[in-house]
Amino acid sequence: MEADYLMSLNAEQREAVLHQGAPLLILAGAGSGKTRVITTKIAYLIRECGIEPESILAVTFTNKAAREMAERAALIEPRAMGAMIRTFHSFGAWFLRRNGHLIGLDSRFVIYDEEDSLSLLATIMGGAPRLEVAHMAHKIARAKDYFLSPDDPALELFDHTPQFRRLYGEYEKRLATIGNVDFGDLIKKPVEILRRFPEVRQRFQDRIRVILVDEYQDSNVAQFELLKELCGPSTYLCVVGDDDQSIYRFRGAEVRNILEFPERFPNTHIIRLVRNYRSTRSILQVASAVVSHNRGRLGKEMVAERKEGSPPVVAFLLDQESEARFCADVIQTSVERGGARYGDWAILYRTNAQSLTFETELLHRRIPYRVVGSLKFYEREEVKDALAFLSFLMNPRDEIAFRRIVNKPARGIGDATIEKIIDRSFALPDERRGNLVESCRDMLQTLSGRTRKGLSFFLSVYDRITALFQDEVQGETNEKIPSQAEGPRAQESVPLDGEGPGGESSGRPSAQWMPPEGGEGSLKGGEGLSMVLVLLLEHSGLVAYHASQDAISGSQKVANLQELVNGATLYPATSEGLSLFLEHIELDRSLEATEDVQDAVTLITLHNTKGLEFPRVIITGLEKGVFPREDKNGDDLEEERRLFYVGITRAMDELYCTTCAMRRLYGKTLFLEPSPFLSEFPPESIRIRGNPPAQFPFGAPKGRLEGDPEVTGGYGRGPSVMVSRERPSSEQWSSDGRWKLGQRVFHDEYGYGEIYYIMESEAGPVVDVRFESGRKFRFMSRYQSSSIMRVDHDT
Repeated sequence: MEADYLMSLNAEQREAVLHQGAPLLILAGAGSGKTRVITTKIAYLIRECGIEPESILAVTFTNKAAREMAERAALIEPRAMGAMIRTFHSFGAWFLRRNGHLIGLDSRFVIYDEEDSLSLLATIMGGAPRLEVAHMAHKIARAKDYFLSPDDPALELFDHTPQFRRLYGEYEKRLATIGNVDFGDLIKKPVEILRRFPEVRQRFQDRIRVILVDEYQDSNVAQFELLKELCGPSTYLCVVGDDDQSIYRFRGAEVRNILEFPERFPNTHIIRLVRNYRSTRSILQVASAVVSHNRGRLGKEMVAERKEGSPPVVAFLLDQESEARFCADVIQTSVERGGARYGDWAILYRTNAQSLTFETELLHRRIPYRVVGSLKFYEREEVKDALAFLSFLMNPRDEIAFRRIVNKPARGIGDATIEKIIDRSFALPDERRGNLVESCRDMLQTLSGRTRKGLSFFLSVYDRITALFQDEVQGETNEKIPSQAEGPRAQESVPLDGEGPGGESSGRPSAQWMPPEGGEGSLKGGEGLSMVLVLLLEHSGLVAYHASQDAISGSQKVANLQELVNGATLYPATSEGLSLFLEHIELDRSLEATEDVQDAVTLITLHNTKGLEFPRVIITGLEKGVFPREDKNGDDLEEERRLFYVGITRAMDELYCTTCAMRRLYGKTLFLEPSPFLSEFPPESIRIRGNPPAQFPFGAPKGRLEGDPEVTGGYGRGPSVMVSRERPSSEQWSSDGRWKLGQRVFHDEYGYGEIYYIMESEAGPVVDVRFESGRKFRFMSRYQSSSIMRVDHDT
């Protein structure tokens, strides 16, 4: 008679639990109960098959998952607590403590984290900039993930430069001399020991009779090599994963491990868990349709165990403010009607930086929210650094801001010097009392060496940026703040002379301060205050400082700074504009609740949703260039599609997807196309809100569902959008009365042109011009400069 704990399993789950013998690949679709299967299988092997717990090795990727696996298996069979259930790296450390002496490694070794590895590499690279060291450390870590040594010929495919091979080799020698290991070594070195010492390999293959791997789609090449060495002729190997949910390539995960598992382990038996217990049939239908466009997959057809449910909604909106309002409207309406709690809702986005607009809207609506996997936007270190510098520009008596930014990045200005500067400021004459800039100037002559150089540089940044504001206020725009229409040319007109952090002359903004578009650690400015903020952040060294942290930890600090820059585009590049910008931010921050609210909307990136579920989900930012990014193609594009699939399958009852016609990116307002992923939805399975672009395949919007807010605007005709016609009417003026469809204009570089499109946004009219040369560009009316003029008649 079958054990009670097996009776509740469905047919596929039961088959997976009972399977023995040949290698087993369990393809576990989203919401199909894979954790239940693997924990039940551990208990079954011990209770029914007589496998000793100590002979079972189960590995996963997080300590939390390992603990959950052990606890759930022990609820069925208490002896399961004796099985070795660990993360990959925990197993590697355990192995090296016992066998590392074979390669000269003391059992008391210390495991270097990413920051430790960076510090060691910095000593090898001498005076190289921190960002360069961080990039090199990141590449070494990835090389170890791919099981590549400094002398491996295949390293050429990873990085063909002789410098990388040399630095990697010196780093390894230094690490060995010290007697410590880094995280990559916890996987790489056990493999090397197992290969060099056959007796050790045989001992482990005899001891470990069963190997179970959870989330196998997230394994890297080195982890595959470890499994291969641990598996003997009589080892039972079972891996559980979902090729459609492999989304961590940036961390070294290799989806080919699961795709090629049947080839690498002959006679593999594949069991597909296809019954989804989480999402409604409507949601699962669109998820399956999207991921089916990927070519690199083993394939499975998910089956919904739940009812049909309401169809997913795709909302075509004007801009990110409209998007935030739409999300808040949907959430608030559902709560007010009593059908949902705030905690039922999750707003998903591609990067952490996108949380700002949603946080702002929810704060003003008094809708409680929590940010998962990150601090709230204004609490993030890099954002606080930028705001502190801006606050100090406005008020050079701001001691708190001064303490935060005068020596960040490190300029050799110690705490004792900072205290002396602050003390001296209070001894200045009345009109200067408390002015920390004046105190710095007075102190400068008393300092020497690096401290004097660092303080001098800090003052140079302050002087150059405040000069930009003063010129604008006085109307003497000798160094003009560029408008959107002027683009990159205008960036070159803003001088930033003086010494950089390393003492070199920076001259005009160069690649050091204005990295090329698309480069790591770069910011892009555009309209109004955004360009000044970019210059401040780049020239102060804050961008390079936080970019190096991004390179080490995979964080998104520079992206958060870019989002702050995007917000600054709505304000003029004047002292008054800066004051209004800071006031707006401070008012938003003051609305943040201090208490821990349990019933709150979840704001979370798509990557962080893995393993979670929510009754109601809104996936935002579905535009080409945002999700997916423009630089994604081939395998990278397929991973982006898998990430979208993961997001969709987090939804249990309701799913909304939003896309905007325009969005502030890189300090400019850009016009965007809907994400190509949206066109992969089956048209009959969704409902459309707003106005999709003419080329979108779904046609006109369908009837509004109860509880859906009214949507205006979007890509086509609507109350918030004016579009041109073949013969534009003379009545079609912009809302500020300055521009008319069909009107002739003159630009001092491009010549004569004609206005052929006007769109209204919250920031004011956006105007498209087509010049006689064939060139086109867009500009925002509020920021247009004297370089473009209306022409009332031919001249």
